[in-house]
Amino acid sequence: METHSIDIVVNGAPQQLSPGASVIDLISRLGLDPHRVAIEINRELVRRSSFDVHRIEPGDRVEIVEFVGGG
Repeated sequence: METHSIDIVVNGAPQQLSPGASVIDLISRLGLDPHRVAIEINRELVRRSSFDVHRIEPGDRVEIVEFVGGG
């Protein structure tokens, strides 16, 4: 049977994502600006230059921190 989604955890909440999805796919799905976030997968920081090639695997734990400007 073909799998149509994978289970991951994003900021402590269960999420489903398409198999083969990249970090940039997840960021886009969540409506975030890739220039304003830091991404950690399984406690390892993902470089912004790798967002489009780093694939998310089943069971990955993703932490996303969004930078917010202020004065």
